[in-house]
Amino acid sequence: MEGNRKLISPFRRPLCLAAAAPGGKAKLTHPGKAILAGGIAGGIEICITFPTEYVKTQLQLDEKANPPKYRGIGDCVKQTVQGHGVRGLYRGLSSLLYGSIPKSAVRFGVFEYLSNHARDEAGKLNSTRGLLCGLGAGVMEAVVIVCPMETVKVKFIHDQSSANPKYRGFYHGVREIIRTQGIRGTYQGLTATVLKQGSNQAIRFYVMTSLRNWYKVVTCKKVLSLITIAGAASVFGNTPLDVIKTRMQGLEAHKYKSTLDCALKITRHEGVRAFYKGTVPRLGRVCLDVAIVFIIYEEVVQVLNTVWKTE
Repeated sequence: MEGNRKLISPFRRPLCLAAAAPGGKAKLTHPGKAILAGGIAGGIEICITFPTEYVKTQLQLDEKANPPKYRGIGDCVKQTVQGHGVRGLYRGLSSLLYGSIPKSAVRFGVFEYLSNHARDEAGKLNSTRGLLCGLGAGVMEAVVIVCPMETVKVKFIHDQSSANPKYRGFYHGVREIIRTQGIRGTYQGLTATVLKQGSNQAIRFYVMTSLRNWYKVVTCKKVLSLITIAGAASVFGNTPLDVIKTRMQGLEAHKYKSTLDCALKITRHEGVRAFYKGTVPRLGRVCLDVAIVFIIYEEVVQVLNTVWKTE
């Protein structure tokens, strides 16, 4: 039966095969392979899931006091397509595409580097150490890539909803942001971004490590369940941080003195429910993200192992 079969890749190899090697000792993934595979996986994933990221960001920027421009996910999609066409749902994609490739490269490269040093004498990485390595990878990607990338993306999306958009494209937008706000203008919401990415990757790599340790007995149904649980846990656990991050990176970020001030003002003026704006589209995006990146990453590593000998 389908639910009782081992998880098999399109090439008829068990996913997560990198977890084992002849003799019972775990086979390490070279950080260089992880960087390349992660970059490829990240680029493909963002092209598939960006419309959900766009809708999530618009809903999070839609403040109650304005009053709200959108009545929900469907209304946001409808207004965007009516005003800008289907291409409007991909506004800001360039900033994420340019950032997602190095983001995933840094994420997987740092994770593999840390995990290679965190394994026991048998070469095995337990789930707890996988979580800590994921935390380190998340913090690193947040500081190096995610914060400036997300700041530019949010400003682009926010700019489109204004009466007179001022950014004509990715490079023009980045030049304008740096010209008017300096480099600091691309690092708004850094604290919230570090907290969000650190917790995201800690949860995701905990699940990824567990799957690698369990692959001999894990079923397709269990894999999908664990991916869904990992995505849902990270979404419901840190969506408030995502909302704060989005607000502090928007065009009206000057209203907030700090991460704490932003949280207090949202609570005071919009209520606790505002911290969960965009949860549904973010849930869809994150679950797809985890599944797509996890599967593509493993497959690319398998291909690289055949053409790039590192042992």
